[in-house]
Amino acid sequence: MKQLHASHSFETISITVESSVIWELIVGIAGYTHDRIRHTFDLDERWTEEENSMPQSLRDNLKFMKETNFWYGLIMLQNKLSSSSVQEFSNQLYALSSEEFYEILLPYGSRKTEAYRKELARNYNQKAQFKEYAKQFHSHEYLSSYVLTIALYEQQDLCKIIHDTLDNWSNWVTCYKEWDKWTQAIFYEQKQHRNIDLMNPVEEIQRITDGVRYLPEPSIWHIKLIPQLSYRPWTLEIRSSDTKLFFYPLNDDYLLEPGKPSQKLVRGHKALGDELRLKLLYQLQQGPLSLQEMSTQFSISKTTLHHQLSILKSAKFVKVHKGIYSVNNSGIDSFSEQLQQFLGGK
Repeated sequence: MKQLHASHSFETISITVESSVIWELIVGIAGYTHDRIRHTFDLDERWTEEENSMPQSLRDNLKFMKETNFWYGLIMLQNKLSSSSVQEFSNQLYALSSEEFYEILLPYGSRKTEAYRKELARNYNQKAQFKEYAKQFHSHEYLSSYVLTIALYEQQDLCKIIHDTLDNWSNWVTCYKEWDKWTQAIFYEQKQHRNIDLMNPVEEIQRITDGVRYLPEPSIWHIKLIPQLSYRPWTLEIRSSDTKLFFYPLNDDYLLEPGKPSQKLVRGHKALGDELRLKLLYQLQQGPLSLQEMSTQFSISKTTLHHQLSILKSAKFVKVHKGIYSVNNSGIDSFSEQLQQFLGGK
């Protein structure tokens, strides 16, 4: 049987490297309020040192963000608005219609529930329906409570909270003497990736982010790669209905000064500077283990182990897959090579 194929254009996902002061501010808010792993962030010590200078209004803003995870809403808004300044963000925020506002804020669930999500945005006054929509996120770490928070406040109240948080945080962090250097490095990173091979998206994403392995997802047509300093050493992944966002850590090379160790070296030495963490690393070198197995073996609570393992993971000395921890030998080798280079070795 003969078969005739009509010509059809080949569709690929779009990939952009996007940087802005607003993105860095929002990721900073997300990192500062992430209590569980904040101790592993490069900026944690700096934030702690500067907390005495933080105004009470900002403390209240950040408390709200931490309790409600509304930093997620800031990401969704900036993904849509692409603002370049706090003032522009605020102007665009208050210009949104109610339907636009709620459609942006409401998280994507699945293709099956997408029509319901858009209908809910149109009928935003039916607050009881938000509870129904939140149920599909019952197993998610924070999205269920986030949706319920949206229902608790009027649009104008949420806009004010969002604006005040971003404005107050901006006034606080932009006083850091390194702020201009940081933002210049982020913008420079964007310029380095103007030409992207869209025919090989998976490889390009891994190359630009230095390691993110992306698996194509249904309905995702846009990939945004956003360099950041405030969430280092972690990569934050978020998705909307059609866009996947990767907030990847800016490379140390942009920030190095002669005689100053990279944050990777500092993280590595901190991770190794503890007897328990060295014991954990040694034991994992003998073979992969689950959190429960290590808890039994070391007679230590899972909470304490998780804390210690997160430090080893942030240094890229261990990795985890489906709850099983193992040694990341390539990360250890890379650390050793960087140490030799820093000390002037071969």
